[in-house]
Amino acid sequence: MSIIAWIVLGLIAGAIAKALMPGNDPGGFIVTILIGIVGAFLGGFLGNLIADRGLSGFSVWSIVLAIVGAMLLLWIYRIAVRRTP
Repeated sequence: MSIIAWIVLGLIAGAIAKALMPGNDPGGFIVTILIGIVGAFLGGFLGNLIADRGLSGFSVWSIVLAIVGAMLLLWIYRIAVRRTP
């Protein structure tokens, strides 16, 4: 996938992850995009590791992996931000 496709997939994944995990998060639109993009990479890595299938363009499997990765990263981000004084 191209960089623009990763950004679009990350935007979609980040928005869906934030909708599925509502809460008061610091950060706005840019943080959501970054969490989504990194979450898409994380989801693709986990997909390759566990199911031997990674992200391969815009498919249901790719979007699910990206959302799961973004939700995992959002959860880690919330824990890290909460612990900082």
